[in-house]
Amino acid sequence: MDIGSAKLEWVAQRMEVINTLVKKYEAEQPLKGVKVAVSVHLEAKTGYLALSIAKLGADVTVTGSNPLSTQDEIVAELKKRGLRVNAERTHDVSVYENNLQKTLDFKPNVIVDDGADLTVTAHEKRKEVLENLWGVCEETTSGVKRIKALENFNKLAVPAILVNDAATKHLFDNRYGTGQSVWDSIMRNTNMNIAEKRVVVAGYGWCGKGVAMRAKGLGARVIVTEVDEVKSLEAFMDGFEVMPMKKAAEIGDIFVTVTGNTDVIRAEHFEKMKDGAILTNAGHFDVEVSVSDLKKVATSSREARPNVTEYVVNGKRLYLIGEGRLVNLAAADGHPVEIMDLSFAVQLLSVLKIARDHEKMEAKTYAVPPEIDYEIASTKLKLLGIEIDTLTEKQKKYLNSW
Repeated sequence: MDIGSAKLEWVAQRMEVINTLVKKYEAEQPLKGVKVAVSVHLEAKTGYLALSIAKLGADVTVTGSNPLSTQDEIVAELKKRGLRVNAERTHDVSVYENNLQKTLDFKPNVIVDDGADLTVTAHEKRKEVLENLWGVCEETTSGVKRIKALENFNKLAVPAILVNDAATKHLFDNRYGTGQSVWDSIMRNTNMNIAEKRVVVAGYGWCGKGVAMRAKGLGARVIVTEVDEVKSLEAFMDGFEVMPMKKAAEIGDIFVTVTGNTDVIRAEHFEKMKDGAILTNAGHFDVEVSVSDLKKVATSSREARPNVTEYVVNGKRLYLIGEGRLVNLAAADGHPVEIMDLSFAVQLLSVLKIARDHEKMEAKTYAVPPEIDYEIASTKLKLLGIEIDTLTEKQKKYLNSW
């Protein structure tokens, strides 16, 4: 069996929203001659997004957005199918960064990004690329933060559509996608029972809510750590314990960071943890669990299982999955295909918007237009065979009156 081909065929059958949109727009070839660079965690669903963009006429090049989330069999299959690909699974960050540079050599008109590495590299190191760049579509929370920072410091040179903030992205991808895929990875890499465990979820944004919800469903006792007062209160109202990490570190069995920040779990926490604690990160960058701190305080380390490293700290064994990188992608297959069908539909339609309207757009961040959310949600409901009510003229008039 050709694994890359089989994986792509599997997702092709299940990404029905993307298929419907491609069928709708393919005849007019709206992206003909447009150079699109796709820099997203490179696995089968991303590969299918890239192929779908190409079907609409675009000249596509593909790279990864994380050194360990790239699946080499998908790279090989995309090359077979005629796409330009600069990516490989690697532990060497310099190899990853070199692939970003090669992708920017393509001088894209549109960047489909996840984490903003390609966007930031263009702005900081390859400014000549900005001359041909019409705009960026950013996939994830961490990337949105970076692009907003560029904007706040007047460094953003092109329009950027914040795909992550679309309702049909964050309400489903961040919550249901992260919630399921994180636990899929933890369970397949540890073969441990989740019920009976104390699970510590650091961060109660949409991703944290999903992780906590699924942990509760698996029977875990869930603790949430937060720095935001409103989210802390929300977590408590949702039925979870809330406490600082310094207290949670002493009692947690499994830790999942989903904050988008750095050093969420660090030396002072490792030293308090009990024997056998499992450490994972579900934020985009490998900075939330401080691996450098862990290596400093550990007296020894070894590979305990594939994707699992054991560190001995104060005579206690701590286990880190996926080197502290995105646990659901560095050590598993990422979000469910039906979830990414929605997210990548937002990306696809956002690329179409930039291609169509970039000359009228300013160098600033943009929300995904509501009509894109409605088109995707409407398409998905039809595919599910679900009918909903519509407003009567009297109801419309009432809602618009004072």
